Amino acid sequence: MHVTRRKRGAPPAAAPRLLQAVVTVVLRRRGVLLAVPLLYLSAIVFLAGKWGLDGASPAVVVGITAAFRRRPPPAPGSVYKSSQVFEKLWPMMEADSNHTNALMTAWHRNSGQKWQSCISKRVNNTGLPPSNGYLIIEANGGLNQQRISICDAVAVAGLLNATLVIPMFHLNSVWRDASKFGDIFDEDYFIESLKNHVRVVKVLPEDLLEKFDHNLSSITNMRTRAFSSKSYYLQKVLPTLLELGAVRIAPFSNRLAHTVVPRMQRLRCLANFEALRFSEPIRLLAQKMVDRMVMKGNALSGGKYVSVHLRFEEDMVAFSCCKYDGGIKEEAEMEKARERGWKGKFHRNGRVISPEANRRGGKCPLTPLEVGMMLRGMGFDNRTMLYVASGKIYNAKKYMAPLRQLFPLLETKETLASADELAPFKRHSSRLAALDYTMCLHSEVFVTTQGGNFPHFLMGHRRYLYGGHAKSIKPDKRKLVLFLDNPNIRWDRFKRQMQDMLRHSDAIGYGLRKPNDSLYNFPMPDCMCKQPNG
Repeated sequence: MHVTRRKRGAPPAAAPRLLQAVVTVVLRRRGVLLAVPLLYLSAIVFLAGKWGLDGASPAVVVGITAAFRRRPPPAPGSVYKSSQVFEKLWPMMEADSNHTNALMTAWHRNSGQKWQSCISKRVNNTGLPPSNGYLIIEANGGLNQQRISICDAVAVAGLLNATLVIPMFHLNSVWRDASKFGDIFDEDYFIESLKNHVRVVKVLPEDLLEKFDHNLSSITNMRTRAFSSKSYYLQKVLPTLLELGAVRIAPFSNRLAHTVVPRMQRLRCLANFEALRFSEPIRLLAQKMVDRMVMKGNALSGGKYVSVHLRFEEDMVAFSCCKYDGGIKEEAEMEKARERGWKGKFHRNGRVISPEANRRGGKCPLTPLEVGMMLRGMGFDNRTMLYVASGKIYNAKKYMAPLRQLFPLLETKETLASADELAPFKRHSSRLAALDYTMCLHSEVFVTTQGGNFPHFLMGHRRYLYGGHAKSIKPDKRKLVLFLDNPNIRWDRFKRQMQDMLRHSDAIGYGLRKPNDSLYNFPMPDCMCKQPNG
């Protein structure tokens, strides 16, 4: 029997007829005419597959398939490219010496904006009526979350004419610091500073303790809503206080509205900016650290230095769900950290995690490298004294190296204080945070990188100390990621953008509190008075 062999690589004879039939049917139906290109391409892929199976080059299949599978490029700012940008800009950073150090010229004082503290003039010193009872609160969270609770409690005690018992600190599962009030703050100074405004005692009197069987949990706990108003405390809490002689509010975190009557605001000011000072062991070591930092910088900058609150600890990076350049290993470490800290929270039904959207939205913690490049672009050169306030940096060997390359005169708690000096503070995160707080408070420039209570309080405290100006850099991270997205960006353009950011930070350094703002961040006009020009 004679068999006609098909040439190698040729399509089956039926295939063209099949394609022609399909096209004919489609053309008869004008309603589906728009589907012709799609059907045609599908047929081409089918035939290409046949050719490939018969030994022809598979490149056709690969090319066509890739065309369909190709994803659009990520939106600008979606991917971490800062390391590539640094490699490109580093030689130009090193060569650029045609500018003065921004440390000496960062802030331009506005002659029309002069503010100073006037709490003592505003707080009534006419004496206290008999107490209505005792207020007991429990402060939770880290150092500055506790600070909010303490100052708000002073204001509430003043409103209720209650005697405030020195606040108890709740042992937080994240901070894991068992410190008591007196370990962090100066109890006697706190009581003395408030004595003409609010009564404060260290413990309940014995007769009241006996009434409650020496068990504070037996005292009625008023479950207070967050950001409660003055009227809530007068209508709900005061009657119970008068009836029982003592009330307890636990937890007491953000339990008072931002805007309350002026007298309560002034008590907040007095508590935060005057009555609360750190305990003697913290004050003594912190002052030594500041003195050592100033001494090291005397010859270069007259003792001035920049402080950076760097939030690049493992838990912060993990919680952000952002990706950096550590590859599969880093992703696995972050997944373990999330599971360890939040037990499946990030895998709940309906939860969508988008590292790209997080980065574009400015929600990713800045790496040490990104902070360093930003500061160099702003004009802070390699002679700048830099203090880094932080916890344990994630993968510090890798991520801190470029920041030290950019700023060789970099200091931390561990370099300014000896191991023996720091020993009493180890395993006490709030006490260590108090050292960082003091170092940042006295710097010429403060840089915040991620938000939170630490910069919230610190910027307000700096406004209070420095005539109303925060003297702080708070970068717009949504803009910053765009400039760090282009490895081919020119150094002069990068500098121009960073210097615009510095000017913006200078312009917003002064700020009056708005109704929904906290006076701990914006002490004007509640805690400060504007001075006449001249």
